[in-house]
Amino acid sequence: MTTTSSEPRAGASRAGAALDRLAAVPGRDGRLVHRETRAPRAAAHAAWPVWSDPAVVTAFAERRGVARPWSHQAAAAEAAWAGRHVVLATATASGKSLAYQLPALSAALGARRDRGRRGRQGAATLYLAPTKALAHDQLAGLLELGLPARVTTCDGDSSRDERDWARAHAEYLLTNPDMLHRSILPGHQRWAAFLGSLRFVVVDECHHYRGVFGAHVAHVLRRLRRVCAMYGASPTFVLASATTAEPALTASRLTGLDVEAVTDDGSPRGELSLALWEPPLTTHAGENGAPVRRSAVSETADLLADLVSSDVATLAFVRSRRGVEQVALSAASLLAEVDPSLPRRVAAYRSGYLPEERRALEAALRGGELLGLAATNALELGIDVSGLDAVLVSGFPGTRAAFWQQVGRAGRGAGDALGVLVARDDPLDTYLVHHPDALLGRPVEAQVFDPDNPHVLGPHLCAAAQEQPLTAADLPTFGPRAAEVADALVGRGLLRRRPTGWFWTDRRRAADLTDIRSAGGSPVSLVEAGTGRVVGTVDGGRADANAHPGAVYLHRGETWLVDELDLEERVATMTRADPGYTTTARDVTDIRVVGERESRTWGRCRLVLGDVTVTTQVTSFLRRRQPGGEVLGQEALDLPARELTTAAVWWTVPDDVLAATGVEEADLPGAAHAAEHCSIGLLPLVATCDRWDIGGVSTRRHPDTGLLTVFVHDGQPGGAGFAERGYRAAHEWLTATRATVASCECEHGCPSCVQSPKCGNGNDPLDKPGAVALLDALLAEAPAS
Repeated sequence: MTTTSSEPRAGASRAGAALDRLAAVPGRDGRLVHRETRAPRAAAHAAWPVWSDPAVVTAFAERRGVARPWSHQAAAAEAAWAGRHVVLATATASGKSLAYQLPALSAALGARRDRGRRGRQGAATLYLAPTKALAHDQLAGLLELGLPARVTTCDGDSSRDERDWARAHAEYLLTNPDMLHRSILPGHQRWAAFLGSLRFVVVDECHHYRGVFGAHVAHVLRRLRRVCAMYGASPTFVLASATTAEPALTASRLTGLDVEAVTDDGSPRGELSLALWEPPLTTHAGENGAPVRRSAVSETADLLADLVSSDVATLAFVRSRRGVEQVALSAASLLAEVDPSLPRRVAAYRSGYLPEERRALEAALRGGELLGLAATNALELGIDVSGLDAVLVSGFPGTRAAFWQQVGRAGRGAGDALGVLVARDDPLDTYLVHHPDALLGRPVEAQVFDPDNPHVLGPHLCAAAQEQPLTAADLPTFGPRAAEVADALVGRGLLRRRPTGWFWTDRRRAADLTDIRSAGGSPVSLVEAGTGRVVGTVDGGRADANAHPGAVYLHRGETWLVDELDLEERVATMTRADPGYTTTARDVTDIRVVGERESRTWGRCRLVLGDVTVTTQVTSFLRRRQPGGEVLGQEALDLPARELTTAAVWWTVPDDVLAATGVEEADLPGAAHAAEHCSIGLLPLVATCDRWDIGGVSTRRHPDTGLLTVFVHDGQPGGAGFAERGYRAAHEWLTATRATVASCECEHGCPSCVQSPKCGNGNDPLDKPGAVALLDALLAEAPAS
């Protein structure tokens, strides 16, 4: 239901009452745009499977209070025990870990009792998590069971002795795809006993594997299957996912195997209060005089402080590292005015922290020392944080699946929960808070990733060939383009073709050819000038924009000024400073059509899916006063251009159609630019991406088409599937784009509709009315979705 009153409601749950208090604060009228309540759900139990090891059943009962499994846990465990590959896709906090721990631990203890077996034959488990933090959290939970199974982690934080012990003794090994890619598979001879004994491979939080990262992980899993077969093992894959569309199909594409899905959730759920919250317009004018809403970061900090002061345990998800720091600092400052003891109960958590810093924060949150935490999605990925009452989502996280995963962190078990989406000044956020059914009334998206991307497939064929020479029989494991890509690698001198197959002959480690997490290369280390201390890291693909010379960088509440960026050495040198301003990079972009894959006509207009080459160069940066935002100056930069060949969707409008729109010739570039910005902002409505995964270019007359053209392209080499999804769902996507521009309450365009925070041209030119007319002309003869 949509709420127009902020008066406290009689009989409201604790979560509902907390929302009432937030909305009733003086001056917050109109910010609570929509609220609704989801009814609680009773548990559906099942009996323990007959093959369950008694010691494991006892441990779950005594250490975790599990008298009987829920129905979905038992169904998935039965499938895994029978050797059927299975994906369990149920809500956050639905106890998915028991579904794979039960068969894995039962197998390990059963093999120990069976003296007729040799060592660990057929009883080992390999657990893969997208983050080291999640693997360590799982380890803690397994050790708490007190079972004699040999359980350990092996990741980048492990010492040499710990890795040696894992190879020699582990029965249940917890790691991540990065470690599997870079260490375990390249050194498989040392892991032969473990890999040959694998019975289960657990792929946890598999909904996180999307885009280029998902494509990389798909090939890491195929390499794992191939190496296991070399040692006589054929493990059963058990995947765990938050609720996602087409989980069986997605899991099959990820593993290359036939996978069955378990989706009926038998876990209990308390009452869930959901709110869509829109910060107000401010009196401050942004770029080109456009009105600006209060930032979601500032609004989230206020709400976090209010909830913590009311003793409501709250987790605030913030999209950027800088935003996480700002929310934690602002909330602590506000709480200090209420009670001097409260600020220390609020902290920030994000990637880029050192391992020991992350572990300490996780322990403090579990132990109740922290009552409020601002986090990036590093804490979205399954960290078992119990006792949370509320979750604030500062800005739509890019997908409905991610939104429900974050909201699901609150109200674990049957406890009531509050979830609040705080809208950013962004086209997609604005659309969703005013069209709640598009967020709360629709199923989650299917994951989008492309294992056939040759830029992803090629390095993994090289890695596989170094692990064991490739044969013709191996190639189907890696997909229909494997033979073509292998031949291309021979032409580049990376593989050598012989009668028996393809061989790696380079002196380098093939696994080092690619970073499975970054399309922009290896991370850039942030180093303190003078001491050489590593402060953190920044993604290599974003170093030009975030860590260029003169950039202001915020880390753990400390402001740094970047002195030098060395892209060859992957190092940025920084000095502690508080200059009183922020920085924003500006760039120039050019796009060239390489070829078309598919196209269709919409009347006289044309929609195309194809390949493009994008050339981008960061040329300068703006300094803006903080707070206030006014521009203090612009400084030139001398950084190399980056070239990207990727997938794009684009549309063209011929001159006679443009003439009929009534848009003046001089205004057409601004109309196309505005439509481009908003369409980039709305693509996550139909694809599992956010606007930072994609880019765009618009031009009045592009040299390759000869017409007004708007491009939206993937931000990764070869593409990640996002542009293709936009092409497939173009009518829905562009109709929502037109609605967002037309319905925005601003007059000439603002960040809620056509202005972009990542525009390299400073959001100039933009023509909001022209964008509506242009999109009307495009959609006029488009077929229905």
